[in-house]
Amino acid sequence: MEPWLLTLIVFGLLLVGIAVALPIAFVLSGIGVVFTYLLWGTQGLVMITTTLRSSGMEFILIAVPLFVLMGNFLEVSSLADDLYKAMYKWIGGLPGGLASGTIVICAIFASMTGISGVATVTMGLIAIPSMLKRGYHKDLAVGAVAAGGALGILIPPSIPAVVYGSITETSVGALFMAGVVPGILLTILLMSYVTIRVILQPSMAPPMNERFTFWEKFKELKGVIAPFILILLVLGTIYTGICTPTESAAIGALGALISCAIQKKLTWRVINISLWRTFKMTVMVIWIVFGASCFTSIYTLGGASAFVTSLVTGWNMSTMTTLWLMMIIWIILGALLDPMGMLLITIPVFFPIIRTLGVDPVWFGILFIVNCEMAYVTPPFGFNLFYLKSIVPSDVSMADIYRSVIPFVGVQFLCLVLIMYFPEIALWLPSMMLKQ
Repeated sequence: MEPWLLTLIVFGLLLVGIAVALPIAFVLSGIGVVFTYLLWGTQGLVMITTTLRSSGMEFILIAVPLFVLMGNFLEVSSLADDLYKAMYKWIGGLPGGLASGTIVICAIFASMTGISGVATVTMGLIAIPSMLKRGYHKDLAVGAVAAGGALGILIPPSIPAVVYGSITETSVGALFMAGVVPGILLTILLMSYVTIRVILQPSMAPPMNERFTFWEKFKELKGVIAPFILILLVLGTIYTGICTPTESAAIGALGALISCAIQKKLTWRVINISLWRTFKMTVMVIWIVFGASCFTSIYTLGGASAFVTSLVTGWNMSTMTTLWLMMIIWIILGALLDPMGMLLITIPVFFPIIRTLGVDPVWFGILFIVNCEMAYVTPPFGFNLFYLKSIVPSDVSMADIYRSVIPFVGVQFLCLVLIMYFPEIALWLPSMMLKQ
């Protein structure tokens, strides 16, 4: 079969499968299996089993259930409450302080879990009622939680970074380190937006009337100790080269377990819920990896990947123009698909192109993850928007949620532009790690 025809057929079927709401993993694997059989017969099916075994045996994938388990243990502990109390007393008196503090807590949770939903749901339950009770406009309260929760896939550890690294054979440790500075930058940009908007529109967040002594503030810092120990354990061991990302994930999961025990939250019910949630999330991710492996195999061996690469490079566009075309495609897909779907559909096509153009795969991975972060809060199908709808007060409509996130998406886009034109933002820390 001609590569151009194979490209049209497989992507046409992929779009049909998505349109009828079939699970993306099964659509990809189904296309891979059917076309392998049509092109190479039963011998080709043996190749698929070999490919799946190879994908499933990758050591880095063990990090997925461990990071997910760590996040689930943290969700049922009182860490979020302790962090919120500390932020409330320390920066609650600043313009929009509660919203900015919520973003900081989401960033801290992101660096302990790697999952967007944990921070979004947890802070949605804690912070939104608190802000609304103190007169915060619902646009600011809801938008801050939605955007802050999305930091979970940029600030390491990041589950999408693990999957991207597995599919593209890019160092997950380098991807983790590359996400640190962009994550901090985006956190600062989001907080700056909140502060500037409240200064310009004081009615968005009335000033806090409560005042606390330094000793009262200092006592709340005990709630920050456990999170920072976990962050240092996970990221510090990766940065120094003491542990691989998978080994650091195991340390993080054990640390979260100990934290639950210290907080006296470690019951059999908590263990059962955490393990069951981890099992469901892990199975979903692994099926996605399997589906991607099947689809990528047929796409590459059928010559379609080389065809698309030669087609794009033959247009003689500049590297930056090509990258912006990819960004636009991701932004459009992000409004319609979940980030994992974006990864599986586009990375097999885009990655050979960027390698031909000489683009750093770590930098490209961070650009993709920032787009994933935007996808989590981009209407109409951003995942964080639906997470929030399930927990916000009844007087907050879906239209309110959509409206609240638009400015925050603009801030995320600004961060994307900065990383596009200043790659060192993402690449500086990994380069320092390599010098260790």
